[in-house]
Amino acid sequence: MRFKILLASATVLALSACTTAPKTVILRGPVSAGTAVFDARSPYGQFLAGQAALRAGDTRQAASFFGVAGALGEDPGVISERSFTALLLAGEVSRAAAIAPAGPEVSDALKRLGALTRVVDALAAGKGKEAQAVLKAEDIGFPHRQAVALLGPWVSAAAGDSEGATVQPTLQNDRLVQYFGQLGQARLFERAKRFDEAETDYKALTANAAASDLFVLDYGAFLERRKRQADAVALYDQALARDPADEGMKAARLRAASGRKAPAMVSIRQGAAQNLVACAATFASERQNQFALAYLRLALRLEPEREEAWLLVGDLLNDSGDRVGAIAAYERISPDSPQYVASRGKMAWAYQQAGDKVRALDTARTLAGQFPADRDAQVGLADLLRANERWDESVRILDTVIRGDGDQPDWRVLFLRGIALERAGRWPDAEADLKVALKVNPDEPELLNFLGYSWIDRGEHLAEALAMIQKAVAARPQNGAMLDSLGWAYYRLGDYKTAIEKLEAAIELEPGDPDVNGHLGDAYWRAGRQIEARFQWTRVLSLDPDEKQKAEATAKLKDGLGPPAMAATSTIARN
Repeated sequence: MRFKILLASATVLALSACTTAPKTVILRGPVSAGTAVFDARSPYGQFLAGQAALRAGDTRQAASFFGVAGALGEDPGVISERSFTALLLAGEVSRAAAIAPAGPEVSDALKRLGALTRVVDALAAGKGKEAQAVLKAEDIGFPHRQAVALLGPWVSAAAGDSEGATVQPTLQNDRLVQYFGQLGQARLFERAKRFDEAETDYKALTANAAASDLFVLDYGAFLERRKRQADAVALYDQALARDPADEGMKAARLRAASGRKAPAMVSIRQGAAQNLVACAATFASERQNQFALAYLRLALRLEPEREEAWLLVGDLLNDSGDRVGAIAAYERISPDSPQYVASRGKMAWAYQQAGDKVRALDTARTLAGQFPADRDAQVGLADLLRANERWDESVRILDTVIRGDGDQPDWRVLFLRGIALERAGRWPDAEADLKVALKVNPDEPELLNFLGYSWIDRGEHLAEALAMIQKAVAARPQNGAMLDSLGWAYYRLGDYKTAIEKLEAAIELEPGDPDVNGHLGDAYWRAGRQIEARFQWTRVLSLDPDEKQKAEATAKLKDGLGPPAMAATSTIARN
């Protein structure tokens, strides 16, 4: 199933029940009085190292530390709990299942996750009856109700319970369970050779305007397996009329039209895995990243090569700072996959964020060379070049992309080229791109902010720029960069009181931004608050400023600001 299902499901999932983070496990039991807290070979030292690794997102290292802590003795309960969590998040599902926490002292959250892990591991091992027994015996409630409801029919099928396998799961007011439960029922009806009932479910899913595009490929594949290629082509054509650029849909249409072999029915493991990926997307949309990662690891235990799961694992690990783990996850995507370009683009950015800029650019260049006609590969390289201050190279690539767009320009690509042109010192060209982009998308806050700030910084179109930034801030009131732009607009207009008010609000949201601190210092100085101004400029020097910011702050600390017409201003682009 293409990754679009996962991404689109995140919108659907927002309609379903909310989730909460797992409870924190508190250290229990004695630590030997003669044990040094910082002894790396003490149980407690290993425990602390495991805790630190887990917080840092290095789940494999955390599992190793917790394992050593358990082997050295002391407080086996809490170490076992932490080992279970670390093993599960690292993808060691069978080992995690073997030590799944149980007993009266274990938190309900961990017991439920442990029971779910045992269910999935048994299902993956072909032990359907064992999985069903655990599912029935354990109270696997919140926040796993969606997963339990969706897995139930697949577990029943694995256990040979044909009646239970074809019962559509329900959960009150839960769209995720409604849609994916009906999809599962359709697939299980097909496995039971109850084709008319299967088609009734598929038709209902694709007739639902809110979710139809999620399930067109599933229904089309069913039609192809039933030797109804003409009906499948007609279905794919309807979807392509809505989204002509859908590569997965185009490939399916070509397959059906040419009479090639239809996709096989999903296996029990594959059907269960897809449901867990959908649940993981729910957690990810709620920023419950540990639960999301745990569910993805469970899905991959069932279907180790499920590519959208690996792609999302990479995203979650990268967000947690585990660049090595993220890159390894992205590498699991095969070159012939529709997700290959996306995975390699993400890999390039993971290298960039890890500080390996050479490898980042090499990865992006190789990808663009492999896929010269792929727009995403070209734009991804241009964006990475921009991030590495190779403005002219970035512009050249984007020139080609924009020419290919003809008379229907993509405002995002124009915006990206406008940024690169502005940084390359080609303001008239940059301004032209930004104006066209704004005409295409007049309500985009980032675009309004960038062009408005650029005008303010240049002392041009101040009233219009102020209105644009006010509109951007109204759309994103908690965005520190936009509040900074608004404050700087009032500063340039001479309204220092309002400027200070906005810049102080910005600095609460962006306390480590040298630019915001410098702007607030300037506003304080103009308002006659020189001591506070010098404090802000001094702070700029402590925030890893670039050379220009450092030079400006040093000059202000030495001489203050000149008359308003000569006020020092920053020309850093807001991006």
